[in-house]
Amino acid sequence: MNHKSKPRKIQSTIMAAFSIMSASIMLVLGIVMYLRFSVASKHDIIQSTKKLMEQTGENLEDYLVSMRQISDAVYYNVIKENDFSSQDKDIQKGMNLLYEANSRNLRSIAVYNHYGSLIAAEPVALQKEDPDVTRQDWYQKAFKEVENMHFSTPHIQNLFDDHTHRYYWVISLSRVVELTDHGIPMNGVLLVDMDYAGISRMMKKINAINNGQYYYLCDSNGQIIYHNRQIQISNGIAYENSIQTAKYKDGVYEDLFRGEKRKVIVNTISYTGWKLVGIIPYATFNQGMYDIRYFIVILILLMAMMLVVINRVISVRISSPILKLNESVTEYEAGEKPEIYIGGSQEIRYLGYSIQRSYEQIDELMHKIVLEQTERRKSELDALQSQINPHFLYNALDSITWMIEGERNDDAVFMISELAKLFRISLSKGRTIINIKDELQHAKSYMNIQKVRYKNSFSITFDVEQEVYACCTVKLVLQPILENAINYGMEGMDDCGEIKVTGTLKDGNVTLSVADNGVGMSEEEVSLVLTDSNRIHKHGSGVGLVNVNNRIQILFGKEYGLLVESEPDEGTTVSVRIPAVPYTEENRKKLEMGHVFSREEISDNKAQHL
Repeated sequence: MNHKSKPRKIQSTIMAAFSIMSASIMLVLGIVMYLRFSVASKHDIIQSTKKLMEQTGENLEDYLVSMRQISDAVYYNVIKENDFSSQDKDIQKGMNLLYEANSRNLRSIAVYNHYGSLIAAEPVALQKEDPDVTRQDWYQKAFKEVENMHFSTPHIQNLFDDHTHRYYWVISLSRVVELTDHGIPMNGVLLVDMDYAGISRMMKKINAINNGQYYYLCDSNGQIIYHNRQIQISNGIAYENSIQTAKYKDGVYEDLFRGEKRKVIVNTISYTGWKLVGIIPYATFNQGMYDIRYFIVILILLMAMMLVVINRVISVRISSPILKLNESVTEYEAGEKPEIYIGGSQEIRYLGYSIQRSYEQIDELMHKIVLEQTERRKSELDALQSQINPHFLYNALDSITWMIEGERNDDAVFMISELAKLFRISLSKGRTIINIKDELQHAKSYMNIQKVRYKNSFSITFDVEQEVYACCTVKLVLQPILENAINYGMEGMDDCGEIKVTGTLKDGNVTLSVADNGVGMSEEEVSLVLTDSNRIHKHGSGVGLVNVNNRIQILFGKEYGLLVESEPDEGTTVSVRIPAVPYTEENRKKLEMGHVFSREEISDNKAQHL
């Protein structure tokens, strides 16, 4: 496992978490800001439109009020005060004065009787031949609602001949008035034609801003009074939802006209029922948001760059103590003994203290376990070695006694000398590990004693490579094998038994083999030799091969030990396989302390002792 990748992953995770959180916040903030600005922008556009329409409405009202005032002045100050039969000059003079005073906004002032005949006009002009005014809309409306003043839609002034042959667009203000002719009162109609150009100028002024929104003027029935596309509408090229809009009261409305979503603002002009209408397509709102979008995008980008730096600083600050803690732990696991890093936030410091205490406790426990294991291994080895049956010693001493009594002094001296060598090596100053040379000497002394006891009924040969002598072994591994070879293999051989001890070194391992040409064993018996420690031994020390195998594996590991090969009537070969550890005082102490040598250590030791 790559320990260094974990803190990097933590740092990346922290930075990714902060980045995702920051991106989410910025996204939400950007959306909220955009919506807020969008709402504010819509509100501002609507409010500015309403304000502009209110100002325009006031101007139109002022214009229309002035027309009403002219009409009132003509009626109350001129017509009502005079008799048309005798004071026609005074009436003409009064109308002329009023016309001249307001000529900028007036085209004509005319008075018609209830038959539709012209009885006075200003400026003085010839009426066209037989214009039937009684059929005209302004005249009919006046008599239909005699108490009101009536404003017409724009039309070309068609009552009088103009020597310039020019035609003017006018809006007619008509009302029923009381006329006096020869002292007889009668009803007539007062017509004031206003110059449409004044209204057109005001409407063109507010339509001058080409941002998609526009304004138009219609009457209470939806008839267009002014529209910036009035000609196209009259020709059926363009369309306007004026009839529906005329039904609206003053206010702001949502409108969907010919697939276009828009805001409609309605403002009613007093005295007339006219509707000043402002149209704001939603595209105008979006157009107004372009700059805000750029501003929000630039703001979010700047915030993103700042947050990346901040996230980096925060993630490094959080992960840096974890990195240092991980590095110290990794060094500790690699076998070094560094100080566990303790720093950073309170939680990480507490974690460092906990890891340090844990490692100290682990070291202490490992030390105790090593000591306990070493003592246990020593105890097991001592217990296994102590299983040697003293029966062999009794027999050897009996043989020496018989030799002395039979005056075989040389044989007795030889037996005592071999017995002394055997016990010197057996004791080995309490050591468990000896070199193979001493182990072979112990085996030779043992076999010399046994040959005397068995009156040379078998032969023994040793064929051991020179390199094997200087390697380590557990003491007393060959003697129990040789004892079994004598007691089980040589039984009934009648002076033809042969035992051969060989030793080889190959691939870093030492193999010591004891082969006999005895009766051998069946396959079932071979399988029980190293597994059944409760077998009843017919002869010998009783230590058994299980004992030897256990001793080897305790010190050298489970991959080493004994290998038994046998066939009935063919003989038996027992091989001891141990690592080729050069015999030195240091290596001996390591093995007795429970150290298990690796192949690399064996190779290094072998190279040093060549």
